[in-house]
Amino acid sequence: MARLEHRLGVKLFHRTTRLTRLTADGEAYLTACASALDEITASQAALSSSNRVLSGRIHMDMPVAFGRRVLLPALIEITRPHPGLSLSLTFTDATSDLLQDDVDIAIRFGTLRDTSHLVARRLATQARVICASPSYLRAMGDPISLPDIHQHRCIVGSPKGPPLVWFVRDEYGEKRITPPATHQLSDAEAMVDAAVSGLGLAQFPISLVREHLGNGRLQAVLPGYSGMGVDIHAVWPKRAQLSPRVRYTNPDRERTKARDRSLSSLGSRRRL
Repeated sequence: MARLEHRLGVKLFHRTTRLTRLTADGEAYLTACASALDEITASQAALSSSNRVLSGRIHMDMPVAFGRRVLLPALIEITRPHPGLSLSLTFTDATSDLLQDDVDIAIRFGTLRDTSHLVARRLATQARVICASPSYLRAMGDPISLPDIHQHRCIVGSPKGPPLVWFVRDEYGEKRITPPATHQLSDAEAMVDAAVSGLGLAQFPISLVREHLGNGRLQAVLPGYSGMGVDIHAVWPKRAQLSPRVRYTNPDRERTKARDRSLSSLGSRRRL
């Protein structure tokens, strides 16, 4: 240890007759060494022929409605052939700190904030739709123009959850509008349920309400004002190497086309 300290030119330990503990430089050096060992382990796993069988725990953070309706079925399918793979799933519409919360990969909707410490990959762009239940529209009437929205009851998100604003298009281009915040809900799953129950107008990415639009529980309104699409990104902490369980892609895409909804194909920019 003395030779290492001499070579580095720093003191790594405080030594007394009763105690030995790391100095600040020692703590920093230990952290750097541990990170390097993690990278070596990840590189070895990436080169190993056995990395097609995934193992270990992966922590994913995702929006509530999209996570439950789209990602959870895909993740369940992925884990079946990989019994050594364990999932820690966080369903939240709040934006978490990936490093602080030890998240391996997260799904984010909309414009990304500062990502200097993250890697981001755009998975898809979804259309947004303004909709309401048939019972609500029978009682309140269909809005015909954007100003009509202010005569309606609306369901919006919250400051730390889904957006409070809607994204629309008119003759002047794309813009944001602030609808009446009749009902403010903190997650999109609850917003969908509220819209189906007739509480008002709401705007959603199409994947969250496609089934309800198909079976008539919701009806789209103001189609001529549909706004810009919303980008969906996968983000993860910036590292030299990703573990195989994080960067997993389907090893036999032709044989498993039925699994196109799985995360193994999220890297392709398919329409969700």
